[in-house]
Amino acid sequence: MLEQVTMENISQSVIDADGLAYRDLNRQVRERVAAGDTYLVLRHVRGQRFIADGLQGKDLTIDIHGVPGGDLGAFLDGPTVNVFGNGQDAVGNTMNDGRIVIHGHAGDALGYGMRGGVLLVRGRAGYRVGIHMKAFKQQVPVVIIGGCVGDFFGEYMAGGMLVALGLDCKAGQPIVGDYLASGIHGGEIFIRATPDQLPKTKYLAMQEVRGDGLKALLPYLQQFATQFAVSLEEIAEAPFTRLTPISHRPFAAKYAPA
Repeated sequence: MLEQVTMENISQSVIDADGLAYRDLNRQVRERVAAGDTYLVLRHVRGQRFIADGLQGKDLTIDIHGVPGGDLGAFLDGPTVNVFGNGQDAVGNTMNDGRIVIHGHAGDALGYGMRGGVLLVRGRAGYRVGIHMKAFKQQVPVVIIGGCVGDFFGEYMAGGMLVALGLDCKAGQPIVGDYLASGIHGGEIFIRATPDQLPKTKYLAMQEVRGDGLKALLPYLQQFATQFAVSLEEIAEAPFTRLTPISHRPFAAKYAPA
């Protein structure tokens, strides 16, 4: 069911996704975008895949109420997608530009191959967040996870910025899982913890940072704080550890003589 509402300077469509197959829902979304709508509200979303995939234009906003399925915002190139619920796997897959905001938790492979834009998650995320993430020309992708993340955080990372804040983690629960940044060869990772609280790896340089050391990160923390109504001061006053690769060829010795 499609409900169209016209507000001043904004053409808004409300789509009821209840009972819609993912192909039908995505067809309706694309039809409304092609018709010139710049604000879409999707209600009763229950696992439909591929929402907003490949959509372009910084003037387009999509609000999703419910739980979208896998590959939300894959190849996204400019729009803003707000999820008032949880996200599933591969959110922001190969995303080029734009913003995805998840007010709940997210699944595995978040930001896979992402090369631009900003992805914010209020809660926790699963395994292999930021795998193969890369910068592209002047674009620097940024992913901020408010809670804890699983194993292989930043695996094979080639560029961009990954952040784990560890908010609301259970007592004694590690902010990141095992195999932290396995194979990383570019970019930087900020974790709201001290180096001694993190798993050690010979492929990473770890540096505790505060104050000026967070200068590049602060604008994105401000976005996170504003979006989710949390205290920037409380987040930023804790120590962070900045992780960077010590080699652009971390596995070279495994394939060729030193």
